Amino acid sequence: MTHLPSVLYTNGRFYSAADPRATAMLVRDGNIAWLGDPGDAPSADRTVDLDQALVTPAFVDAHVHSTDSGLAFDGLDLSDVRSAGELLDRVAAFAATRPADGVVHGHGWDESTWAEQTPPSAAEIERAAGGRRTYLSQASVHSALVSASLLGAAEGVAGFDASGWVREQAHHAVRAVALDALTPAQRTAAQRTFLSRAASMGIAAVHECAGPGTSSEEDLRSVLALGGQGLPRVYGYWGELGGAERARDLGAVGAAGDLYADGALGSRTAAVRHAYHDGDHGLGEAFVTAEQAAEHLLECMRVGVQGGFHAIGDAAIETILDGFALAAKQVGVDEVRAAGHRVEHVELIDKPMIARMVEFGVTASVQPVFDALWGGNNRMYAQRLGVERALASNPIGAMHATGVPLAFGSDSPVTALDPWAVVVAAAAPRNPVYRMTVRAAFAASSRGGWRAAGVDRAGVLVPGAQATFAVWETPGGVRDGLPALLADIDGVVPARPVCRRTVVAGETIFEA
Repeated sequence: MTHLPSVLYTNGRFYSAADPRATAMLVRDGNIAWLGDPGDAPSADRTVDLDQALVTPAFVDAHVHSTDSGLAFDGLDLSDVRSAGELLDRVAAFAATRPADGVVHGHGWDESTWAEQTPPSAAEIERAAGGRRTYLSQASVHSALVSASLLGAAEGVAGFDASGWVREQAHHAVRAVALDALTPAQRTAAQRTFLSRAASMGIAAVHECAGPGTSSEEDLRSVLALGGQGLPRVYGYWGELGGAERARDLGAVGAAGDLYADGALGSRTAAVRHAYHDGDHGLGEAFVTAEQAAEHLLECMRVGVQGGFHAIGDAAIETILDGFALAAKQVGVDEVRAAGHRVEHVELIDKPMIARMVEFGVTASVQPVFDALWGGNNRMYAQRLGVERALASNPIGAMHATGVPLAFGSDSPVTALDPWAVVVAAAAPRNPVYRMTVRAAFAASSRGGWRAAGVDRAGVLVPGAQATFAVWETPGGVRDGLPALLADIDGVVPARPVCRRTVVAGETIFEA
């Protein structure tokens, strides 16, 4: 391990319960050694003047897809297209810059924002791309539009549609072809791009959600090898049913993350108790039984890794919680709680299910920006579920108030990599019944992510804790020790904080 010089950070403001008035902090051997007044500071190898900047624990993004995110940063962003014609124009312009034998990767289209919600066909995409194989993931990354030359990879697979809009297993099939077309160097470059961007936003660690149908073993190994090498730390999750030993062997901390119990609301594949509101789409798709969930959890406990699932719809969440109950019957509730399992997304959850999450000590790894983008009474959730069910979705504040451990993330590239936007979305949700304080939302975006990965001594600024923090310029001012984020009484929204430095265990991984 490389020896790091001790550093005294002075002339700052520190978000610390240990010493809220501290203006200096000493970092030694990767840990916080001291907080207080600079006149009382111990000696250090070097001193950094913070120029009145605010120092907070760094963020942890508890659900990301590094390769997809890096490709989106450098590639074809379709998040703002508002028609099929505009999408085709974007594809044509971008494809002209790509090799003829490569795959065009695009992401982020959301037909629920279009006046005419019929996407282009596989043949139209093929023509626009000049014959290049083309993979365009929908905003949820649970379905995609593909060109005719790529569509054949999914023929005969569940979720196939001759139109070129493929879902579930068919989507996994074409996605595998698109990602396999990347060379190892291209994949690593995309991952490095993503992790560097994360560091520049005050993010010290990410939870990479991998697994069959999502990415590959090679993809996970690649990003795990990058983590911590002057970049944010990476905690891997391998989403394969019965894959506890494989997760451990890959270096993942859990057989969890994108282990799909159902699909997504955007593609109408989340498993729901009551039929979708917009047309004859049934009750979605369920991929895991309660018995399978229980066996998976028990295997994870035997192997010594976290277990968990992706569950969005209320039917899927209920099934998974039934699995927790079956596992608890075999080993006891205390052992289930001690294992620190997690569930991703949990968007359609009611009070009885929230109580069961608390009973089994399950962490909810959630994405508050989902509500900001698609919640309320007139957006995608209302289209899919009706207004009443949409307004009851993503009850993150209710989970917090009831005692469910929370870890916040972006699901990047599904939503933008913007941790302060995550805090705002949780503190000011579309349904005000589910509000939580900025301080609580920040804790779920920082310490919550460390705890969800089983990491102690991180996420707080106290002597003895790991020296992992971010330094912020706060043009909008400070309220209650954190940057001012919410609109004031006159409706004025403060300017967002700007990251000036990100430090992980004493090592600076970003400096503006």
